[in-house]
Amino acid sequence: MSFTYPKHEKLKSKSTIDLLFSEGKSVSKYPLRLVYVENTEENAERIKMGVSVSKKYFKKAVDRNYFKRVLRETYRLNKHLLIDNLDKPHAFMFFYQTKERLSYQEIAEKTIQLFQKFNELKK
Repeated sequence: MSFTYPKHEKLKSKSTIDLLFSEGKSVSKYPLRLVYVENTEENAERIKMGVSVSKKYFKKAVDRNYFKRVLRETYRLNKHLLIDNLDKPHAFMFFYQTKERLSYQEIAEKTIQLFQKFNELKK
């Protein structure tokens, strides 16, 4: 298992993002939320992931960018938890939803719990 987050895994398609917000299902582990939908496009990657931090909670772009980097890093190190349990291609959007400034370790723990919760739902 390679711990990478290559360009082809990044969620950039506007149509897929719109689909996520209109038909996507969600699983939460405070303060993180994972919205997912099965990707039906032809030749779709096994997994597409996007991250988001709301301007509502962090007004400064520097702060939003910091938490987006942390989310991408925790995803990169724990994506095997998702990939190992997927049988069809999926698109995900990963949200940080609180004003609290959690440490990297706390976010990493919550990410693992969130991915495990997602896996239990998919079984």
